[in-house]
Amino acid sequence: MEEEFPRLYHELASWFPVLTAPEDYAEEAEFYMRTIVSGCSYRPETLLELGSGGGNNASHLKAHFSMTLVDISPGMLDVSKSLNPECEHIQGDMRNIRLGRTFDAVFVHDAITHITTEQDLKSVIETAFVHCKPGGAALFCPDYVSENYHPGTKTGGHDAGERSLRYLAWNPDPDPAGTTYITDFAYLIREGDKVRCEYDRMVMGLFNHGVWLRLINDAGFQARSVAFEPGEKTSAGGEDFLGIKPDN
Repeated sequence: MEEEFPRLYHELASWFPVLTAPEDYAEEAEFYMRTIVSGCSYRPETLLELGSGGGNNASHLKAHFSMTLVDISPGMLDVSKSLNPECEHIQGDMRNIRLGRTFDAVFVHDAITHITTEQDLKSVIETAFVHCKPGGAALFCPDYVSENYHPGTKTGGHDAGERSLRYLAWNPDPDPAGTTYITDFAYLIREGDKVRCEYDRMVMGLFNHGVWLRLINDAGFQARSVAFEPGEKTSAGGEDFLGIKPDN
């Protein structure tokens, strides 16, 4: 993980809800909820989200679980607290945080894509295992695995009263010998009648299907790949990973 925050998670954090709104996450959050429940041997009631960001997934999942949200960025936690005041928020690094308690399930959305080395990915999965109750499950949602990565561009953004944002995200070809790819962002930010352009770069992790399954199994989970149902709007790469923690 890059130790210096991307600008979106630091000085531009207040613009996150204008870049991507909670309603954009409703369909995929429903998929995540069903997947988490299906992986547990009991009906899960408590959910720990690692790398919870601006809380968009939590704004939907909190209807089903009592949630504890962990993120490394104070700015993103502030955004999430405004959206999810009823949830517990804790600042911490998902690679090494230890809360001293367990949860029925653990969820790591696309924040896992900011993990760029196999050792750090191993550490995040171990964090999830330590905090997951026996019989519970952990769901990991990378944007891509290396087998289905493709370069390209994406656009989006929203209006919020006097504030508006539009973005262009560009993913070029990755280094075939490495475990990362780059996403370059251009943000057009409007406040009233004034518009400015800001640039941001994110270095993202890219691991193959086999690495994901091996590390999840090595942590003590029983790993499985989760295929999305046709037509569901979910993360870009089309494959998530579920770790089921044995009852004993």
